[in-house]
Amino acid sequence: MHEPTPKTSEHRHHRAAPALALALAALAACGGPDEAASNGPGRRPGGGPPEGGPQLPTVAVAVAPAERGAIATYYRATASLDPDKRADVLARVSGVVERVVAEEGDRVAAGQLLLVIEDDEYRHRATMARVDLEKQRARFARAEKIFAQGLSSAEDFDAIRTDMASAEAALELAELELGHTRVAAPFAGHVVRRFVDPGQTVANGAQLYTLVDMNRLLARVFIPAREFRSIRPDQPVQLVVSSTGDRLTGRIDLVNPLVDPDSGTIKITVEVTDYPETTRPGDFVEVSIVTDRHDDSLLVPRIAVVTDRGQRAVFVVDGTTARQRPVEVGFEDEANAEVVAGLEAGELVVVQGQRALRDGQPVNVLDALDLDEASAVGDREGGAAAS
Repeated sequence: MHEPTPKTSEHRHHRAAPALALALAALAACGGPDEAASNGPGRRPGGGPPEGGPQLPTVAVAVAPAERGAIATYYRATASLDPDKRADVLARVSGVVERVVAEEGDRVAAGQLLLVIEDDEYRHRATMARVDLEKQRARFARAEKIFAQGLSSAEDFDAIRTDMASAEAALELAELELGHTRVAAPFAGHVVRRFVDPGQTVANGAQLYTLVDMNRLLARVFIPAREFRSIRPDQPVQLVVSSTGDRLTGRIDLVNPLVDPDSGTIKITVEVTDYPETTRPGDFVEVSIVTDRHDDSLLVPRIAVVTDRGQRAVFVVDGTTARQRPVEVGFEDEANAEVVAGLEAGELVVVQGQRALRDGQPVNVLDALDLDEASAVGDREGGAAAS
């Protein structure tokens, strides 16, 4: 392989120059290496351009004032919604199911009839017990007269009185069993399952229905003890249903006074009484509980806070210039951040365009309409460039 002649090398140099110029132009259009370095570890202390460097371009930004207000910390967990009451309705007597009154999905009132068991045998037992009681009462009436005349002993009279009491108890039991042939709802709620059919023989204790009360739903959340600060009963709680995205508002109904020694958590029971028909027991929800709250804090939009080499900061607009200001951040929520130190109320912080800013860069503060128009233009130009 022979070495290129000087002429060939010079020719290659002339061919590379236009390509290099184009690359530099493209780099400058994207912000240039200086701008890339402004957000990187090689940035000059103070954030400004190198001394004697090119003037920074003016950037269109949106601003918002730092204002005082309330902010809270939240503990978020996933839980299932359980009915307030749930009961398995059992047979209290044995027999054949004569009639099914309530079906799955039915709304029933407390004491409403659910099912009937054939009662012929129980009616007969009640009749026999009633007849026996009448006999014992007549016997007792005669014995009482004889005892009053001193013609019988106290032992004989007490035995007859005991027989009458036993007959009364037998009648009460027979009538109670007869009443159990008509199965009623123990509380108002919904029938969620029926286990028997007409004509089926059931034993005493057999499961007939499952009934739930859905007037209120409960979510049980276990909060680490270290997160437990100002939680109290009746405190509002926000919930989001996983299956539908519905947002619900509940309240803390119960706070367990003990810490579970195995898990280090405290059980909180959240009550929900107002919810759409699409929400049902068994749905999973994301529960957000306020664990601490600061009522008079200096707040800025959370998006205004940037991180530069591990330091939290905001860009404060001073006239037509943006100055990077280190801040100490406290609580944060989805919308706002609490500024503990480094900022004063009323100062304007950049909330859009701050990611490309450098300390000391000139800015053009746009109002909402101008900002929307500028964003739309940028989107159109970006799409045209991509095409």
